[in-house]
Amino acid sequence: MTDWWKRYIQFNLTAKLTMLASVAMSWRCAEWFMNLEDPTTQQSAFVSVIMGVMTGVYGIYLGKEARTTKE
Repeated sequence: MTDWWKRYIQFNLTAKLTMLASVAMSWRCAEWFMNLEDPTTQQSAFVSVIMGVMTGVYGIYLGKEARTTKE
């Protein structure tokens, strides 16, 4: 069990799955917005915030991956 846990931590599976889920949710948000007939300013602000947050999430993810030691 300890060997499995070490490989899990080394592969950083939780961070990868979280990033994948975040990308999928932001993609769906963009699809929703593009399918609106007449989007309001509130809807466009919502999508703008989501995409801005994804920029930050991606930057944090890449920064974390760069600091991870590879054995």
